[in-house]
Amino acid sequence: MSKIYPLILSGGSGSRLWPLSREEYPKQLLPLIHETSMLQDTIARLDGYDELEDPIIICNEVHRFLVAEQVRETGRLAGKIILEPVGRNTAPAIAIAALSIEPDDVLIVLPADHVISDRLTFQRHVKSAVELARSGKLVTFGIVPTSPETGYGYIRAGDELTRSAYKVDRFVEKPDIATAITYLSEGCYSWNSGMFVFTPTTYLSELEAQQPNLLVNCEIAYKGMIRDLDFIRLEEAQFSQCENISIDYAVMEQTSGAVVIPIDVGWNDVGSWSSLWEIGDRDQNDNRFLGDVLSHSSSRNYVNSQNRLVSLVGVDDLIVIDTDDALLVASRAHSQDVKEIVFKLKESSRKETSTHRKVYRPWGSYDSVDEDDGFQVKRLTVNPGATLSLQKHYHRAEHWVVVSGTAEVTRGDTVYMVNKNESTYIPMGEKHRLRNPGKIPLKLIEVQSGDYLGEDDIERFDDVYGRVNSPSDQE
Repeated sequence: MSKIYPLILSGGSGSRLWPLSREEYPKQLLPLIHETSMLQDTIARLDGYDELEDPIIICNEVHRFLVAEQVRETGRLAGKIILEPVGRNTAPAIAIAALSIEPDDVLIVLPADHVISDRLTFQRHVKSAVELARSGKLVTFGIVPTSPETGYGYIRAGDELTRSAYKVDRFVEKPDIATAITYLSEGCYSWNSGMFVFTPTTYLSELEAQQPNLLVNCEIAYKGMIRDLDFIRLEEAQFSQCENISIDYAVMEQTSGAVVIPIDVGWNDVGSWSSLWEIGDRDQNDNRFLGDVLSHSSSRNYVNSQNRLVSLVGVDDLIVIDTDDALLVASRAHSQDVKEIVFKLKESSRKETSTHRKVYRPWGSYDSVDEDDGFQVKRLTVNPGATLSLQKHYHRAEHWVVVSGTAEVTRGDTVYMVNKNESTYIPMGEKHRLRNPGKIPLKLIEVQSGDYLGEDDIERFDDVYGRVNSPSDQE
């Protein structure tokens, strides 16, 4: 019997959920619904389906260590973590995954940023889809609509194939409200979920017929891949030549083998802050609050406060998102327009679109707590047993004060220990390394001083994580 692989697509940026979701820490890696992240929820979605292999995960290269750590935290293993050197949408990503397994195996394609509350019903539909996929069909799941939604594409069901599956009559673009109302009344339309089930043979054959150049580029990129620790790196130049195109446009709208299974499983694609208000538990005034929030005469608001008190007085239908370095206040009715703020920030080259004040690295994290001309103060946390790269800086010196734990410091040719309430100094241009040899997290304050304090002022000589001297891989 052929094997069944969940394929989790974790390459999105989630700009509509700014300022929590950012390029280096997007929404699928955030705990927006539960205490676990959306990626972790997606991995757990098929728990109990015993025939499944370990999942294949495709993600952005920048997110690789976060993805690997979140998979580890689930207590599961990733069959493969494939790194996209550049984003090229879903059609190329799925093609790479299809090339990585046997032709008659089955792929269950799941975006990492969806919510499904009824897992058992979802799994029942997935098992039906697997059987159809083994018969040569390209199966997609349509979401039974609950309202005349204008933010989703739709799928019109045609002839019935089984009790739960229909031949796809056509895919339609996001409609206006009048058209959406018509779709809802007709009863044969469902929302396009972006979830699919098929075999590599079926998908790649369709891709060869519809997008032959894309398939060739994917084949060469995969053949030229290299293994880097637990990751698979594609050949960048060739993958970059792939057309940026979704599976819908590349295959599903062209093929005669598309099948839709309409499902009602408590699905939400978490496309805006307003959707999180809709699916969450709310108080007696229809507010949903996360964090330290006080409210008076206010209703139908969504507030997410990361670190400090937020108070509402006499306001309704607001979105308030408070982070260390950015505050968003928006009307719930216009929550889809948050992406316009992100666009303006990018035009101004503001770092708030890409990183948070607290930045995660494979060895731990750092939090930039203060900076001004000529100095910067960071709070570093180094995980037990973790090691920073052997490195040096040409424009800054560093002063480390250990707050808790024990640090093993390499400075030049000297290796020595620095304990709690002790400090050490790293001169400008000196090779150095920091390691936590202990069993508890190492916490220290780093004071940087110099004429240039950018993260790209680094030359790395040795690194246990295989990182290179690129801006996305600093510290």
